[in-house]
Amino acid sequence: MKDASGLPHSLLVLGGASEIGLAVARRLIARRTHTVWLAGRPSPALERSAQELRALGADVRTVAFDALDPASHETALGKVFAEGAVDMVLFAFGVLGDQARDEREPVDAVRVVQTNFTGAVSAGLVAARALQTQGHGSLVVLSSVAAERARRADFIYGSSKAGLDAFTQGLGDALHGTGVHVMVVRPGFVRTKATAGRVETPPATTPEAVATAVELGLRRRSETVWVPGVLRVLMSALRHLPRSAFRRLPL
Repeated sequence: MKDASGLPHSLLVLGGASEIGLAVARRLIARRTHTVWLAGRPSPALERSAQELRALGADVRTVAFDALDPASHETALGKVFAEGAVDMVLFAFGVLGDQARDEREPVDAVRVVQTNFTGAVSAGLVAARALQTQGHGSLVVLSSVAAERARRADFIYGSSKAGLDAFTQGLGDALHGTGVHVMVVRPGFVRTKATAGRVETPPATTPEAVATAVELGLRRRSETVWVPGVLRVLMSALRHLPRSAFRRLPL
């Protein structure tokens, strides 16, 4: 169970090798989290992630999870919840895709959407039902500032995150009053290995800054978290900018 601080004792990370997911796990372990499940495709990277967190003193286990295989989500998440209560589920999986390639290859574009949106809808409903059944817990979903308004440079990725963002907000409304807390996290450009070599869009941030924002959001029981916070104001302006003007911006 969570304590008065709102921070979890047990954590399930979907996307167990994610740099952002691991940064969140490290921060929460430093506070009070002692049991961590890392869910992802079996790989050396997933095992290295588990070993890293074990070195911090956590009881860490892994479970096979594939966002592109919705039929397996009930079994994968059910295995975790069968071991005991899960105080927080973090959705940290997703792919950036390659906009130019994905426009040429629709199958690749669909894979981005299936991973970031369709897979999250399936896993989100399974996780939400499990959290509601136990009567408590937080569902934290890593969305993106790209979900707020489609840009020419990444509208395939952005549209997949827009779907995820809208789904998560609706799920939060559906679970309101059940004891389950749902929080959407909207980072800007995050400096990770996955974004290395890409054009950086300011204001950029880091996995550690996202983790700090997630902790603060949990303590406050926030429903939406922007990282960095200035993006809330910036996107409020950009959201209402006429399309003719928006197209001319160097985004």
